[in-house]
Amino acid sequence: MMETSENKTNFIWDAVEEDLRSGRCQSVHTRFPPEPNGYLHIGHCKALVADFLTAEHFGGVTNLRFDDTNPAKEETEYVDGIMQDIHWLGFDWKGGLYFASEYYQKCYDIAMDWIQRGLAFVDELTQEQMREYRGTLVKPGKNSPYRDRPIEESVRLFEEMKAGKHKEGSMILRMKIDMASPNINMRDPAMYRILFKEHHRTGTEWCIYPMYDFAHPIGDALEGITHSLCSLEYEDHRPLYDWVVEHASNMLPSRPRQIEFSRLNLTRTIMSKRYLRMLVEGGYVSGWDDPRMPTLCAMRRRGYTPESIRDFIDRIGVAKADSVVDLALLEHCVREDLGEKAPRAMAVLRPLKVILTNWPENQRDELPMENHPNHPEMGVHTAVMTRELYIEQEDFMEVPAKKYFRMFPGNEVRLKGAYIVKCDGCQKDENGNITAVLCTVDLNSRNGSEGASRKVKGTLHWVSATESTPFEARLYEPLLMDESEAAEAEATDAEAQPEEEAAPVSSSTLKTDFLKKLNKNSLEICHGYMEKELDKAEEGNTYQFLRMGYYCKDKDSTAAMPVFNRVVGLKDSFVKQIKA
Repeated sequence: MMETSENKTNFIWDAVEEDLRSGRCQSVHTRFPPEPNGYLHIGHCKALVADFLTAEHFGGVTNLRFDDTNPAKEETEYVDGIMQDIHWLGFDWKGGLYFASEYYQKCYDIAMDWIQRGLAFVDELTQEQMREYRGTLVKPGKNSPYRDRPIEESVRLFEEMKAGKHKEGSMILRMKIDMASPNINMRDPAMYRILFKEHHRTGTEWCIYPMYDFAHPIGDALEGITHSLCSLEYEDHRPLYDWVVEHASNMLPSRPRQIEFSRLNLTRTIMSKRYLRMLVEGGYVSGWDDPRMPTLCAMRRRGYTPESIRDFIDRIGVAKADSVVDLALLEHCVREDLGEKAPRAMAVLRPLKVILTNWPENQRDELPMENHPNHPEMGVHTAVMTRELYIEQEDFMEVPAKKYFRMFPGNEVRLKGAYIVKCDGCQKDENGNITAVLCTVDLNSRNGSEGASRKVKGTLHWVSATESTPFEARLYEPLLMDESEAAEAEATDAEAQPEEEAAPVSSSTLKTDFLKKLNKNSLEICHGYMEKELDKAEEGNTYQFLRMGYYCKDKDSTAAMPVFNRVVGLKDSFVKQIKA
C-alpha cells in the first residue's frame, strides 16, 4: 500500500530499499512530470501519490517538473491548475519547480554531440515512409536511406532546422540505435521535430522541440532524480530511457533508475486526456471542472475531499499487474470521510406539499436539530415547523406498495426532530395529479416530550413551505454508461444500421464509438427547498442532506438561487459487495 506506516511496503519501496542498501544511491529524489495540456485527473493521482509518498517515506524530496515539450497544446492555465491540485492533495514539491523547457539548450547540445559522434542523423523520410521502414512486431525495420549521410551534412541541416529554414514535417532528427531491434521503441527513434508554435514560456525562441523519450531522461538526470516512477506503458521504453542516459553520460551528472507500475483504471470513468479534451471542446460538459469529470478540479468542485482520494489511492496500492477498480470503492472512501465531517441538514429535492389541518394558521415552532449525531461539539441549529410543509414526492403513495412505511392515507409517520403526523388523504387537480397531502398532527408528540416515545415505523425529512429557501440540486451519475446499458445501446444502434462491409477504423469512427458510450442521464437537475440554516453555506461547504446524500455548495450559486452538487449518495454498493 502507499501509506507511510513502517509495517507497509510495496515492490517500489522494496527496490528503493535495496538501492539504498547497496549504495546505488545515498538518498531518494523523485519527480512528478505532468504535461500541461489539460488538468490532472484521478488516474494521474496514483502516480502523483506514488512519487511524493515514496520520497517522503525515505526522507527524500520530490520535484515538480512540467513536461512542456509540445507547445501546440500546452497552456499556463494548466500549469497553475496542476499546482493547485497538488497542494490541495496535501503535497509540496520540496525538491523544486522545474520545466522541461529549461533544458532545451542542454538537449540541443546533447543532440549536436550525438550527431558529431555518429549517434544521430537528420532524416527526410515522410511519415508514411517512416511507418513503412519501421517494420512491425514480427518484421524488423530497415535503415533510412539518410541514416548514413555525412556527419557534416546532418550538423548543417540540424542547425538550419533550429534557424527555421525548413518547414514542419520536412525533416526530423533521429537516434542511431538498431532498426532490427525486437523492441520497436529502439528502432532509430525521433529526437527532434520542427514546430512553428509559440511556446507558453519560451515564446518563439525555438522552432524545434525535443521528443519526450529524449527530453525526459535528460531532465531526470540533470535534476539528480534517483528513481523515475512511471506507469506500465513505459516499460518497453525503459531500454531507450537507459540508452539516452548512458550515451549522454558525458554531459549528465547522474543516472536515474526507471521503475514502472500499473496505471489506474476505474469503471465507468474516462482516463484518456484526449477524450476528456474532446468532451470539453465539444461542449458535452461545461468545462474541465464539470463535476461529472474525473479531473481533480472537478472532484474538488463536486465536494470530494483530498483525504478521501488519498485513502482511495492507499487502498488500491501499487502493483505491476493491470486491473480495473470499481468506482464504488472511490465513492465508499468519499462517503466514509464525509460521514464524520459533514453537518446534517434537511432539504427536499422533489417537493410535495403537506398541509397540517389542525395546526394553527400562523403558528411556528422552533425545533432544535443536531448538526451531527456523533459529534455534539458541532452544536445544533433550529428548524421551523409551520402549517404547510414540503416532503419528498416519493415519501407519499396514495395506494401503498408492500412494506411501504412512509406516508399514505391512515398511516402515521414521524417528521424528523418534530412531531408524529397522520395522513388523512390528499388533494388533486382537475387532471388527477396530487397537489397536496392532508395530515393531522399529534400535538403531544413534539420531539423531546413524553408523547414522542410512541413508536411509528417511518421517519421523514421535511422543510417548512413558508420558512425555507428554494435551491437547485444537481445530481450526477458517471459520464459513461455501465456495461449493460452500453450493450443495449450498441444493439439498438446495430438494428438501426444496414449491414456494411468492414472498413478500416478511423479516428472519426473511434470518436463516434466513444460518444455512443456517454451516459445521457449523467446530470439531473431538481428544484427544491432547503432549511434556512443552509443560507449561510459558502462555496465548497458540504452537508449531509438527511436521507438524500452529501451535497456541496457550487460556485454557480447566486443570492436568489443556491446550487448544491450531489457529492455521493447515502447507499454504499461497495459495502454490499464486501458482504456478498
